[in-house]
Amino acid sequence: MKTLTPLSLIIAISFSLVSFNKYEDKKTKENKNLNDTYKTVNNNESDANSEISNDFFKRYSDLKKYKSDVMSLYKTRSLGTIWFDEGEISEFGSVLYEKAKKTNDLIIPYQKEIDQLFSSSSDKSTLSQTDADMLLSSLYVVYTKKSNADKKRIAYDAMLKDFLNYSTLEETSTVADADVKVEYDQYYKLQDVLKKYKRLEKSSKWKPIVPAEVPYKELRPDAVSSTIAQVRTRLYLYGDLKSDSKSDVYDRELMDAVMKYKVRNGFKPNYILAEEHINEMNIPLENKVATLKLNMERCRAIAAQIAASDEYVLVNVPSYEMVYVKNGKVQLTSPVFVGAPLTKTTIFNGEIDRIVFSPYWTVPQSIVQNELKSKIAADPNYLAEKNMEIVNGQVRQKPGPDNSLGLVKFMFPNSEDIYMHDTPSKTLFDFEKRTFSHGCINLKMAKELAVAMLQDYPEWTPAKIDKAMAGKTENSFKLTKKVPIYITYFTSLVNENGEIGFFQDVYEKDAELTNTETSVTVN
Repeated sequence: MKTLTPLSLIIAISFSLVSFNKYEDKKTKENKNLNDTYKTVNNNESDANSEISNDFFKRYSDLKKYKSDVMSLYKTRSLGTIWFDEGEISEFGSVLYEKAKKTNDLIIPYQKEIDQLFSSSSDKSTLSQTDADMLLSSLYVVYTKKSNADKKRIAYDAMLKDFLNYSTLEETSTVADADVKVEYDQYYKLQDVLKKYKRLEKSSKWKPIVPAEVPYKELRPDAVSSTIAQVRTRLYLYGDLKSDSKSDVYDRELMDAVMKYKVRNGFKPNYILAEEHINEMNIPLENKVATLKLNMERCRAIAAQIAASDEYVLVNVPSYEMVYVKNGKVQLTSPVFVGAPLTKTTIFNGEIDRIVFSPYWTVPQSIVQNELKSKIAADPNYLAEKNMEIVNGQVRQKPGPDNSLGLVKFMFPNSEDIYMHDTPSKTLFDFEKRTFSHGCINLKMAKELAVAMLQDYPEWTPAKIDKAMAGKTENSFKLTKKVPIYITYFTSLVNENGEIGFFQDVYEKDAELTNTETSVTVN
């Protein structure tokens, strides 16, 4: 019996080794086949990229000397993906363009073509996305060579990773552009807040709010809770309270501070402290610092245009707000609602060239197919009940108080067919998150904006505007002086009172750029 056990073990081990060797031979063959497949795919992809690059540098021959540097940026990327986001030039592309233009003695090859990429006029570029992306990559290489002229060897791909990171970009640009004035004063307002938040971050005074009750229960005036004392301290640190009494009673003093906090951050103005408000207060300071830096760079990207405008309209998507500025002063602010996540409002600049009173609404074909077609088929009277008609094969809604565009619209030609207009759905402005439209901007105070913008046109008295808005036929007025409009995406802004507001990243643009969490959930 003693000799049988070792013998059986030897046989078992030998059998296992033979089986394992056969398995390894099989895996080796499989891996070889996989490697051959990968090599074939990579070679095909490499051939395709080579064909694209050869064609590009043949057509843009002045850039041939930068070919190896440019193509090194695409080693781990597909062509056409560095400077674009959802088919539009990203903020990084805009920042690169602005930085290159501000660099002394920098000769930009094919500047006319690059300028057209950022033009809001009718001569908008018709370049393919691949050509546009490679032009911007070439600009990046030219800009980097100029900015790092004293360095013998430049690792473009490594430097690009730093460039495509807002925190690094902000830190380096602060030094490089210390003597370059940014004309848009919002930049410096954000900078002052950034200094305050950095000091607060270093002081260790900021601590997460830990709710007294789990699950969390809403807090209202006169409530008594240790959560109240923590909220009081937080609002004192943020500047909404002048002093911190440490009281755990939700008193009048705290009510005023909560209202101030809510208004500046775009929350519904009431005294309820809900879970979402505690979550926002618990966003780490390092995240808020990153948000401030990111939005300072956004200021740089549009600074030149705003500085040159004595009159403009600014619509900020995350804060759901429109601001009309004239002669450097805010004339009007209005709540807005914007495109839903599936039909996002495009971020771009344009020029308002006409105001249309009592407008028709020509229903987009996509809405006709997806929403109206079945309703019209089910109810023969549907069009008449909705004050609609079919003209030249298109469905349109007649002017009137129930028209989806309201009583007035503001037109600024653009390829996305986006415009700004009144709306009969006034109750939607009561919501905090206002992403309801198919992409257009819906104004709460549309009439007030029309009155403000037409002050330089004596014939357009308030009475005439009222009459035009109540008309049964469309009345279009062409402005003799076009008004710039900036549709922006600022997730932090300083208001006229010097108060900072942080807004929801409704289209997740910040999250994509920083790749960090922007909230802390109350457990």
